[in-house]
Amino acid sequence: MIQYQRRSVFSTVLICASTVLISVTGCSYSDLNQMDNTVKSKATAIVQTPAVQKIVGDYASNGYATRKQGSDWVGVIVRADGAADIAIKVRARSDVKKPTCQFDAKATLLGQDDAHGIIFQTKINNSNDSMAFFQFKEDTLTIDSQDKYALNYFCSGGGTLAGNYEKLEGDLELN
Repeated sequence: MIQYQRRSVFSTVLICASTVLISVTGCSYSDLNQMDNTVKSKATAIVQTPAVQKIVGDYASNGYATRKQGSDWVGVIVRADGAADIAIKVRARSDVKKPTCQFDAKATLLGQDDAHGIIFQTKINNSNDSMAFFQFKEDTLTIDSQDKYALNYFCSGGGTLAGNYEKLEGDLELN
């Protein structure tokens, strides 16, 4: 009988202590959920490589500077898309006439050195599955491909994405 009373007293003390502990800490299931979500969001924060940070911006062909006089031009918008990837959007002038070029892709860092600059690559979704290369060196973007005609696929009127584009100080004005 004494053992039974000890167990009963011990159980009662344990239940009371647990209740006090939970109420003192003030921790609830929703608080734990919030802490878990905060940890997950901090863990998924992506830090871009210095190469990506350096080249993000807007670029334009020669005609962009004289667009007010009616010159045709092509612009390239480069944004970070992960630690070592970039999103590239190529757009041609659309304020005066139908745009001649349009291209959207995600490119991956291929490499960098002092002689060649920073180079990204992407597979072009045309009939040949060619590769396009984006070379960034001294505020100039050069778009090229091993397939001579692969970059013509995205432009009308004999245009091509291949060529040099200068980095702009501000945002690209599409219209």
